[in-house]
Amino acid sequence: MKTRNKLIVLLAAAVLLSSAAARDIDKNISKGLEFINPEDAYAYVKILSSPKYEGRHTGHPGYKAAAEWAAGKFRNWKLNPILDNGYLQPFESPYTVVDQAEMTFFPGDEKEGIKIKVEKDFLPLLSTDSGSHTAGVAFAGWGISAPDLGYDDYAGLDVKGKFVLCFRGTPDRNDKRFQEHDEHRHRMKTAKDMGALGLFYIYPEPIANPNMDWIKDFTPAVISEKTADRIFEEKGIHCLELKKDLLTYKKPLSFPLSSKIAYNVTSRHFPEGMGYNIAGYVEGSDPQLKKHCLVIGGHFDHCGKHLGLLFAGADDNASGSAVVMEIAEAFSKLKTKPKRSVVFVLFGGEEKGLQGSSFFADHIPPVFEKADGMFNFDMVGEGDGTGCSMSPEPELLQKVFEKADESVNVLRNVRFLRGVGVRGSDYAPFYQKGIPSVSFASNGPHIGYHQTGDTIYRINPDIMADIAKLAFIAGYMWADR
Repeated sequence: MKTRNKLIVLLAAAVLLSSAAARDIDKNISKGLEFINPEDAYAYVKILSSPKYEGRHTGHPGYKAAAEWAAGKFRNWKLNPILDNGYLQPFESPYTVVDQAEMTFFPGDEKEGIKIKVEKDFLPLLSTDSGSHTAGVAFAGWGISAPDLGYDDYAGLDVKGKFVLCFRGTPDRNDKRFQEHDEHRHRMKTAKDMGALGLFYIYPEPIANPNMDWIKDFTPAVISEKTADRIFEEKGIHCLELKKDLLTYKKPLSFPLSSKIAYNVTSRHFPEGMGYNIAGYVEGSDPQLKKHCLVIGGHFDHCGKHLGLLFAGADDNASGSAVVMEIAEAFSKLKTKPKRSVVFVLFGGEEKGLQGSSFFADHIPPVFEKADGMFNFDMVGEGDGTGCSMSPEPELLQKVFEKADESVNVLRNVRFLRGVGVRGSDYAPFYQKGIPSVSFASNGPHIGYHQTGDTIYRINPDIMADIAKLAFIAGYMWADR
């Protein structure tokens, strides 16, 4: 940026921030802050993560019921609905429910199998088809076939009618050309096209994951590193050493194994599933600027209930939803609204690949000419502070949050977004459109991520309330600039 332009930005910041300082969180903002409290945030998380809503799996009736409950809150606060018929913005979202799964490992030529325990040692990937097979196993590195990039884990490896083992990742983390190949959907399709019966990810622990397409006659799963080490015993290697070698040499290290795996899984697929964003807004006070909006959102969904196991998703992301709801209520109570409108969105389908946020970013309600900011909250329920990732431009964005935090003192670190990979949250579709974005995550430790242990018992009410206060103050300043 040229020196003159930098001066203009800094002068604008000085005017805005000195004005905010003079108000010292004026009576209007203070009134809104009165409606942000830990007890309400905690209660929302407890409701959303209860068995009643069955893990809020997008497309599932449990998700729809939870969405209608949240829409009722928006209605009670008299937020403006984004659609003529209400607060729910529908989008297509097929889903799968896994009912039963068993896995047995047969070392070498042995006929006596070793039972692999569900949840502890493995989990089906949550878009699996039903199937029952006893088949050979092959290790295929990162599960990437990219001859055009000079890399192919499947070269010379016959996986037809077998189960493929691989790690999640790429041979070079800094090489953006591999990004597409690190997407779950791409990796699954590659394995299926190679003739595999299923692909088994090797993770430190099994986690629930619905982020892929249902593929007929394909049965993917996640196995633990401990389970993988059992399978690799015939080669005398450990999976962490193997992963280290892949990262060091950046070349395929694929090989067949003599062991077999018996895998039986039963699931139900619902291709007509519908997801919903829950969205409402407060209208800005300026006749022209009210056509611009700040989007404040977080994903509402989690992984559902499968195999009799409830993936409650308290931290991920009932906590972020609760924070958005607290901010929404606070804005709804303001006597004087900011110049720009503020939209509150609880996104569906984040766990399935940013479905809801991508749909919303592509379908900004026509009452608005544009979105000129996005605040996202994902896993903000644990710990005693928060970090955030934000767009480096405009410079005013960071200054607004630093000023707002003077009243809350909860912001521990700020990093700048330099791109969007395959592991981004709901800010990503907005950031990619050039909309200034900020994404919050508390400092954790986030134990139980995508596991049954992510329950209400791990949630800290005060951190959610403080993050909501910080974002409410900053949001008002940003929308009122």
